[in-house]
Amino acid sequence: MESLRVIESWPVPNAAAAVVGADGAVLGTHGPTGMPFQLASVTKPLTAYAVLVAVEEGGVELDEPAGPEGATVRHLLAHTAGYAFDHERVMARPGDRRIYSNAGFEVLVRHVEQACGIPFRVYLNEAVFRPLGMAASSLEGSPASGGVSTVDDLARFAAELMAPKLLAPETVAEATSVVFPGLDGVVPGYGLQRPNDWGLGFEIRAHKSPHWTGSRNSPATFGHFGQRGTFLWVDPQAGAATVCLADRDFGTWAIEAWPPFNDGVLAELGR
Repeated sequence: MESLRVIESWPVPNAAAAVVGADGAVLGTHGPTGMPFQLASVTKPLTAYAVLVAVEEGGVELDEPAGPEGATVRHLLAHTAGYAFDHERVMARPGDRRIYSNAGFEVLVRHVEQACGIPFRVYLNEAVFRPLGMAASSLEGSPASGGVSTVDDLARFAAELMAPKLLAPETVAEATSVVFPGLDGVVPGYGLQRPNDWGLGFEIRAHKSPHWTGSRNSPATFGHFGQRGTFLWVDPQAGAATVCLADRDFGTWAIEAWPPFNDGVLAELGR
């Protein structure tokens, strides 16, 4: 795909990208797709997927108590448990605000580890990485931001999101639809969004502006971006997904580069 070549002009040391079709076929790649990159918050959808496997296996339930008083597994996945961004200070009552929280994901994973009796990095490997053939992926730190992966591996994950085999399609549909609708909140780097729609571990594009996806992306687009210059989105209306990993921290360069890149991908696909 010619639209992927634009990453060569980005002010980054290394970048790689892939586009995946609705049937899971890789439609195009560019750059070192087998190179491991630090994922930063693109780790969260992977963590969430493993948690949802635990839900389907009966290890935990979405509506069981977890985190601060009144919060549940569902609240933690949807960034509505009330925790601050990077520490376990409660800033709001569960369900009142969308406060994007790394700390919430760390509390969530401790809860899952206790309930399932297995270290989460092992569970993530057994539940997600190994069955999808993501041999180059690992969790090296926080379940909110410590993932390492390649474009090739994340293309496999994107294919799973569009045609689930590890989870029931109904579970994925719930995870990628708005949970606790109508809540305002901040998307890091993009400011206050009214509302700040989110699913279970996945950001929902909806009508947010500004945003890191493109103007051609449908409101149903879901995914995540990371502060290490990484993103993954799935647009179910376009029938396509895109993975892009780079090794320069998110900043003005990404805010300027990503939306036109995403629009170029969708334009080339005729979407």
